[in-house]
Amino acid sequence: MIDRTGLAEFLRRRREALQPEDVGLPRGRRRRTSGLRREEVAALCHMSTDYYSRLERERGPQPSEQMIASISQGLHLSLDERDHLFRLAGHNPPTRGAVSEHISPGLLRIFDRLHDTPAEIVTELGETLRQTELGVALTGDMTVYSGPARSIGYRWFTDPATRQRYAPEEHPFLTRMFASGLREVSTLRGPGSRAAHYADLLLARSDEFRQVWNDHEVGIRPHEVKHFVHPELGALELTCQRLLDPGQSHSLLVYTAVPGSESHEKLQLLSVIGTQALSQGGT
Repeated sequence: MIDRTGLAEFLRRRREALQPEDVGLPRGRRRRTSGLRREEVAALCHMSTDYYSRLERERGPQPSEQMIASISQGLHLSLDERDHLFRLAGHNPPTRGAVSEHISPGLLRIFDRLHDTPAEIVTELGETLRQTELGVALTGDMTVYSGPARSIGYRWFTDPATRQRYAPEEHPFLTRMFASGLREVSTLRGPGSRAAHYADLLLARSDEFRQVWNDHEVGIRPHEVKHFVHPELGALELTCQRLLDPGQSHSLLVYTAVPGSESHEKLQLLSVIGTQALSQGGT
């Protein structure tokens, strides 16, 4: 059963404890609010200000599990705080561990500061949870997919458009890498895992996947230097730095270019054109 008073008080306290810079927002000169404004939290949680405000005022219908998950991320809650919020809203907390998609506050704080860099947060199966605007401009919006297609490794073998963003000479290596990674995760997580399910689906759908899967390769790690192909800017050679959150099995990937290089100039141009070139859709 929902605890409306407890829910409202907890939301207010967490909102007031957050500062704009904690979530990547400008402070502004005339700010009088202690912490974040309701409209700022609502935007971070991808919901209307009216809906969020009613929760803080002990009104409205019981929020769904999806809404509570969104609020948990918007307020940068820890796992313990997230679980508490779920219980206040009358729901059982989600499972913790590798299958959890709750991003840790520390990783989000770093991500929120990467305004001028292509970056993304991904799961161990290559499911993109967050992207910066420049990340979307570089590779397309990777968060729009559902089901198995959320995994770039799954799309690599089932959606030819996925390969268009990567240099053709890299394709053979990436094919082996995605199969190797899926084999490792499916073995680690077990026969009933989502990774094992994806492997079964790909074995049924892709001759290419079956061929590399049967090679039983493991330990193939991503190259530090990646070669992208942007539809407007052409080839980009970017260095990928990875920050791992071992508790959640999430990785923050940050893409940079060598200063003074052609790819660096293209990244600067990408920050100007933003997502305009993606108006026709991405991969």
